[in-house]
Formats: sequence, structure tokens, C-alpha cells
Amino acid sequence: MGTGLRTLAAVVMGALVTLSACNRQAVDFSGPTAEWPFYGGNQGGQRFSPLTQVTADNVDELEVAWVYHTGDVSPGNARHGPTAFEATPLVVDGSMYICTPYNRVIALDPETGRERWSFDPQVDLTGVYTPSCRGVAYWRAGDDATCSSRVLTGTLDARLIAIDARTGKPCEDFGENGSVNLLENLGDVRVGEYYVTSAPLVIGDLVITGAFIQDGQRVDAPPGVVRAFDIRTGALRWAFDPVPPGAEPISAEQARAGVNFTRATPNTWGTISADPDRKIVFLPTGGSQPDHYGGPERGDRDYYGTSVIALEATTGQRIWHFQAVHHDLWDLDIAAQPVTFEQHGDTPGVIVATKMGHIFLLNRESGAPLFPVEERPVPATAVPGEFTSPTQPFPTLPRPVHPDVLDEDDLWGIYPGDKSACQAQFRRFEYQGMFTPPALERSTLLWPGLGGGVNWGSVSVNPGTNIMLVNSMRVPYTVKLLPREQAGSLEGSDLVGANPQEGTGYVVTRGGFLSPHNTPCTAPPWGVLTAIDLDSGETLWERTLGNLAGLAPFGVGRWLDWGTPNTGGTLQTASELVFVAATLDGYIRAFDTASGALLWQSKLPAPAQATPISYRLTPEGKQFIAIAAGGHGPLAYAAKGADKVGEMLGDAIVAYSLP
Repeated sequence: MGTGLRTLAAVVMGALVTLSACNRQAVDFSGPTAEWPFYGGNQGGQRFSPLTQVTADNVDELEVAWVYHTGDVSPGNARHGPTAFEATPLVVDGSMYICTPYNRVIALDPETGRERWSFDPQVDLTGVYTPSCRGVAYWRAGDDATCSSRVLTGTLDARLIAIDARTGKPCEDFGENGSVNLLENLGDVRVGEYYVTSAPLVIGDLVITGAFIQDGQRVDAPPGVVRAFDIRTGALRWAFDPVPPGAEPISAEQARAGVNFTRATPNTWGTISADPDRKIVFLPTGGSQPDHYGGPERGDRDYYGTSVIALEATTGQRIWHFQAVHHDLWDLDIAAQPVTFEQHGDTPGVIVATKMGHIFLLNRESGAPLFPVEERPVPATAVPGEFTSPTQPFPTLPRPVHPDVLDEDDLWGIYPGDKSACQAQFRRFEYQGMFTPPALERSTLLWPGLGGGVNWGSVSVNPGTNIMLVNSMRVPYTVKLLPREQAGSLEGSDLVGANPQEGTGYVVTRGGFLSPHNTPCTAPPWGVLTAIDLDSGETLWERTLGNLAGLAPFGVGRWLDWGTPNTGGTLQTASELVFVAATLDGYIRAFDTASGALLWQSKLPAPAQATPISYRLTPEGKQFIAIAAGGHGPLAYAAKGADKVGEMLGDAIVAYSLP
């Protein structure tokens, strides 16, 4: 290009840049400032920011402000499965704190992404099938002493660690050299069977945590106890041993004397929330072990299974509990963090979002439903030794966010012959609608599937409008019970998708409902975003969430807005925007909360199976939207296959702001 042409091009480009700048709206610096001090924004888990600088009028101008790479990403190896970078960062006291799938804790400058310190607990990842850390907790004492502000994190090798928030060094006065061994008082625990994936909860001077227990392994599983520790010393202050009425729970005093907690009780692997004013803690529990068989071997341990339990925060004493699934045989754990809200401005409520797509709105003081809940008849089991609850609870409002019935005419296929092949499979299934129990001889169709519905991403609430936003997925699963004597070499690790269920007469296999071309047999949408009015219980709008970009052949996927399976949550702001990623297509999006209109989207370095946050630190500063973009190993495996898992994994924190 000649000098004259280069000069002309420069003039034109300069004019275009000037014109673009003129069209941009000036950033409004008059609004509020806010940090993100808790996993869910506040202790009630509302995932709401009061910030207003980013609005419907300027959100399409958001651009990447900075990117930070942790380096902790792997498609899996002999010691552990593929990573899942699902972390929700905290931004508090001028720093951002994140945790990686390898449990490293990192402090960043929230406005530049510059690393301030990194702490590596050197975790043992042996046997962990999805290395993940969803978040950390923060505490401050209000003075300038060493460890007067602390970051608390749980690990994949079952430790609770306190770190000096300023230096990244362990707090030596917490437990032993900064660490509490969570395996104490548990008895026999196998390698990789018990670990922490969700953020601890800090309330007052207590740090509270449950833990994940590997699904479907044995009747004599480790205890599901939830414990509160002194945030300064690490001493055990209380323990909630979730045994049924009539059984004697093990207390903190007994544990300090060396007594082990009760085995095989329902565990709390999801995120705990709280009402700090009323001093109530809300636990979401999983089903009793093993997941898909609950005969006499399981005993009466179902009482607190698949429930939300309200505890007195300072003592751990039970206030009430609500069971969303009776005698759970489907692995329908309450994965979502319970979320607080006020109905009609004066009734204290808590939201229980479930894998079934049922949304229960409860009074958080009493546990009473705010809208009627009906006990409806459900199918009965024919498995010898098993029993099923004759009814299950169904909310009348809000309307479920997942269809409750699937029939042959609903089946679907992309390629010629797919639909008929899916229909042939469907006729071979045991299926009588929702809550069809696992069967012998043939596979049972689970619709909704055991992944959700709503998973651990939970919901968001704008307290100004009382609108709840929830993302959910529609992915069917299958389960089948095999008599142990017939399973032979298929038992345990020799069978992909199998759980041994030791101590019972049955091994269980789990799988998907897919066409011969490995595409879903159920029609889209496979991911949806729903807005619900919490005062009326009515659904305001619903739309697909995600497209098939990078998933469909010939590059046509970005035009197919059919929704995708999604894991992660939503963020709402006071400017009535909702931000969500969560999908397999690798985008983060912003929608108008009143209408559901798509206002902005941006391609991330990897799919973000995580929840966005927002913060603005000074009156002169910008509002940031930040998210962990690192993918999720099991979802990547399902979408791409084992040989391409690495293509959908990453290690980035991405922050956006206005120009």
C-alpha cells in the first residue's frame, strides 16, 4: 500500500474511531459502590448487586478489562478426573479471592487482575473424579493484627484451612498450623470418598462446612455431619449429626471425647446459606446412601435426606426441615443453595430450587410453604426388598421450570432415523412419569434427570423487584438395577457409569438417552432461563439459554438457539440486568430482566460453568463483571467425548467493564 493510501486509511479509521467514541454514552460515576463479600453476594445467597453503572442502554459496550490464568487445568490423569473450574470469586477489602480446581487460593487486584499472592495447600487428588472448588469464605476481626482478616477454604483431601487474607500465609493459630482435619470423628473413609467442593459459610465467629460423599458406593458410607468451628482457633463448636427422630445424635462434646459421628447420614455437599439477623443457617442435603436403592439396608436414615434444614446458627439445633423428595431413589439431592427473600415485603421466605425443576417457597422462620404444596400419588416399585413413598410433594406455585411428563410423540432426532430409534428405546424403558423408581430387567427413564432441572448454580433474586431468575437444563438419564450375582465383573470400576452400592443386593448402572448419532432423544430446548415473580408465584417469561456453537457440525451451531445443558448461576443487578454464562457454547450473556430480551453476549476462552459477580470499588471507578471460564469435565465429556475433553476446559478469570 502506498503512502497516500496508508494516510487515507489512517484518516478513515481515525474518523470511525472518533464516530464510535461519540456514539458511546458517558460512564455514569454517580451510582453506588459495592463489593462481593460472600459466595452468593450476601449470606442469603441472593446473587444480587446494587450496582447501576452498567445498564440496558450501555451493556452492549462491555469489553474485556483483564484476564488472569491460574494454570490449574487438566483433562484428567491416573490420579484424578478432568478439572471443573466452577469458582465464584469474592471481592472484599480491596482484593479478589479465588480458588482453583487444585485448591490453590489466589488473591488478585480486582481492577487489573494482577496477582498479589498465591497459597498452595498441596492437596492429594488421588481418587477425586472431578477436581473442583466453587468458592472460599472471608472473615475480618476489625483490627490490624496478623490474620485479623482470613480466607477460609475446604479442600479435596478433607481439610479446612485458614489463610491470612493480606499475606496468603496459613493462620498458625487455627487448628494445627492453619488447618483442621475434617476426617476426624468420621471413622473409615476411603481414598477420594469424602471431600469439600463448596464454599464454607462464615456467620459471626463461626465457619460452617459440610462435604461431598462419593455417590452410590456403599451402605456404610461416611457420616454426613455438618460442623461449625471457631474461626480463630479451629476448635469444634457444634455439630449437626442428621439422624432420624428416636436416634441419639453425636454431639460436639462426644466428638471432642473421640466418639465418631453416625455413618451414612445425608450429607450437605452444596452451599450453605444464612439469615444473619435471625441467626438461622440453611442446609441443603443430599439423598441417603446408596443413591438408587433404599431397602432395609438403608434403614430409617431418609428423614433428613433431600431436604432443606434450618438450624440455630450459634448452637446447631434444628428449627425445622422440609423434605423435597421422600425416600429418594433418584439422586435428586438439593444441590442449590437455599436463597432468602421477603414476600410482599414483610414475610421472610427461603427458596428451595430442585433438580426436578420444582421451586418451593417456604417461610424461613417456620418452614411452612408460602404457596400450597400437594402430596400426589407416584409410581410404586416392583424391586424385591425395596419400597417407595406412595406420594411426593408438588408445589402449586411457582410452576415447575422442567416438564414433568415425556411421551413418545415428544421424542426427536436431528438425523434421519434418529427419532424412530429413540422411540424404539423409549418403548423398552420402564417409565410411568416423574418419580418412576429404578427397576430390574430394563432401564428406567429419569425425566427430569439426576443432573437437573436446577443444580448447584441455584437462583438469583432482585430484592427491589422480587423477581427470581433461574437457569435450568432438560437432560434425561437412565438407571438400571442389576442383581449383584448377575453383575459379575461389571461391578465397580470395571463398568463405566456403574456404582457398586456395596451392602445391598444390587449394582446400579447410569447412562443417557441418546440417538445413534449421540444426540439427545428429547426435543430442545435443552437449557432455559426463567423469570418468576416471588410475590405472585407466576412465571413472567421463559426463553432458551445457549446455542450449539462449537457443538454442531459444519459451523451451523451458533444459529441453533436450542439451549444447552448448563451448570452455574445467574447474577442480577439493580439496573435490572441478568448476567449468566453456564452453557456449553462458551458465551456469557446479559438479558433484560423485565422482558428476557438478549442485550449482550461475549465469547469466553472456555465455557463458564460458574456464576458471574459484579463489583465497583470506588466512586471514581468502574463496575466490573467477572466470571471463571474453565469448563466442567463431566459436561465436556458428555458434549465432546473423552478424547476431546481438553478442548472445553480452561483456567481463566475474565473481567469486563465499560470502555
